[in-house]
Amino acid sequence: MATRTDCTLQPTWPQDILDKASDIALLALDVDGIMTDGSLLLSASGDELKSFNILDGLGMKQAMAAGIEIAVITGRNSPLTERRMDSLGVKTLLQGREDKVTALREIADHRQLPPGRIAYMGDDLPDLAAIRYAGLGITVPNGHWFVRQHADYCTHTAGGRGAVRELTDLLLAARGSLETELQRWLGETG
Repeated sequence: MATRTDCTLQPTWPQDILDKASDIALLALDVDGIMTDGSLLLSASGDELKSFNILDGLGMKQAMAAGIEIAVITGRNSPLTERRMDSLGVKTLLQGREDKVTALREIADHRQLPPGRIAYMGDDLPDLAAIRYAGLGITVPNGHWFVRQHADYCTHTAGGRGAVRELTDLLLAARGSLETELQRWLGETG
């Protein structure tokens, strides 16, 4: 029988981050560098390809099921991003928006949400103002160093490798519902 290693340990988050995360109603996400590894793959015919992490998708669905709205704000226009967000049930997708903080404020104003109830995750300089505006600003270890300096929290997981899932787990943990969600997956074997 194989023995378990320390890679099975449940993550822990700083209490101040859990406190900020406990009342989040809206999670806004960048795409390239957050839901993808930031690579832009182009075929010889000019077709764009993106690689989305499946862990992130389930995490987004779990967050939405828990009542956290997901919004996506990206500077690029991509039918692939639209297709992926449609498949996940994400209703708010703003593409071609390099003015991320303005887009985030528009969403917040429309929903009458104060910044303290918003989390924003981005990795590069166009995301910086939105990270600073949100009550909980998050980045990834492969994000730009200046953005990492200004974020409230930097995930342990790289963008495009499950960083969104790490964040959605954090949000569920802050609400006290992560353990229940995880136990649900044990089914009858738990």
